[in-house]
Amino acid sequence: MVARLVIAAPSSGAGKTTVATGLMAAFAGRGLAVSPHKVGPDYIDPGYHALATGRPGRNLDAFMCGTDLVAPLFAHGARGCDLAVVEGVMGLYDGAADQGELASTAQVAKLLRAPVVLVVDASSQSRSVAALVHGFASWDPEVRIGGVILNKVATDRHEHLLREALGESGVPVLGVLRRAPAVSTPSRHLGLVPVAERRAQAVDAVRAQAEQVRQGCDLDALLALARSAPPLRAEPWSAEAALLRAGAGEPTAGARPVVAVAGGAAFTFSYAEHAELLAAAGAEVVAFDPLRDEKLPEGTRGLVVGGGFPEVYAPELSANASLRDAVSALARSGAPVAAECAGLLYLARSLDGRPMCGVLDADARMSERLTLGYRDAVAVSDSPVAAAGTRLRGHEFHRTVIEPGAGATPAWGLRQPERRVEGFVRGGVHASYVHTHWAAVPQTARRFVGHCRP
Repeated sequence: MVARLVIAAPSSGAGKTTVATGLMAAFAGRGLAVSPHKVGPDYIDPGYHALATGRPGRNLDAFMCGTDLVAPLFAHGARGCDLAVVEGVMGLYDGAADQGELASTAQVAKLLRAPVVLVVDASSQSRSVAALVHGFASWDPEVRIGGVILNKVATDRHEHLLREALGESGVPVLGVLRRAPAVSTPSRHLGLVPVAERRAQAVDAVRAQAEQVRQGCDLDALLALARSAPPLRAEPWSAEAALLRAGAGEPTAGARPVVAVAGGAAFTFSYAEHAELLAAAGAEVVAFDPLRDEKLPEGTRGLVVGGGFPEVYAPELSANASLRDAVSALARSGAPVAAECAGLLYLARSLDGRPMCGVLDADARMSERLTLGYRDAVAVSDSPVAAAGTRLRGHEFHRTVIEPGAGATPAWGLRQPERRVEGFVRGGVHASYVHTHWAAVPQTARRFVGHCRP
């Protein structure tokens, strides 16, 4: 039994991240153990959640992981906590394109049997707010909207008009937040700037968000609403159990091969479950920072380079020639290398004209076009990541292009939004734009670690 709230909104841009992060920090400041979660594939918001709570921000994605894993993954993250706060994605009822409610905040709220708090941008409305809230509250009777937080309220008079209108809606006002520049977080081409790139400023922003929430929200009423959630009957997910259920078996006895995982400001996109699965599969997971470290961790037998913003740090990554050479040598040796999106760019011959690792015969550059969306994928070729024919779901999110877009041996065949092959398999290297969530395919971790062994 974990007290829990889902923070949703009618649309993107209403202030969900500010409110959710502020609530997490405010409740943590009261001495509660707060478990942070994010609906959907987003990597950046969980970084702010982790800063607010001191716990890993975890994603709940019904498209990539399936509806059956949402509650177990939630229970895994929330184990031992007093309260869980789940930040939604887009508008409350928005999900995967042409898939109905799949992967929407509303669906996740129902799967978690959690009350929803609707964050409304009230900056350009007064009495109409009641019609808006009534529509969202009545659209799906299985979604319980337990209260409203009014954001970007201009004046006391504006607040009075909003409260008066909502007085007849039956949905209580649990918070009113004024416009406050101090709580804002800067954005760029893929959304918010990650915590790792602005640590000191991010700490200040989260502190300001917590203070704004403390002053403007009824924390006691919000906690009571969270505690009104009914029992959630879900066995917490565990990496060890997931591997056994997938038929991946127990880890091979013997020394644990070192799997180096890229991190730091340039490679901030990762799901916590990936490292947990690698460790459960028998690896010693060691983080390193390609911006600072001049060599791979001692004894590296496998390499994972996830997503992030190498385009922002291309000069620094290029200047670290000794590490680029080490990565290239590891790949040439046939060791397993798994690279997603930013990792793909790092393994390319060049990025915006600057030399990268040269593992792939391809060149990458920034683009004006945003590529964004869920993907149905099938492995085209055998690799340390997947056996040919393996099907899974992932997502793409980038403003770069790589030429060519696929090698002679592609990584994935994609079915949406158009049929195409994508990515590169070369020796032990699997490099692609597609982000995946290994909790949905735990055998990936066992397969990868198995390739790391002599």
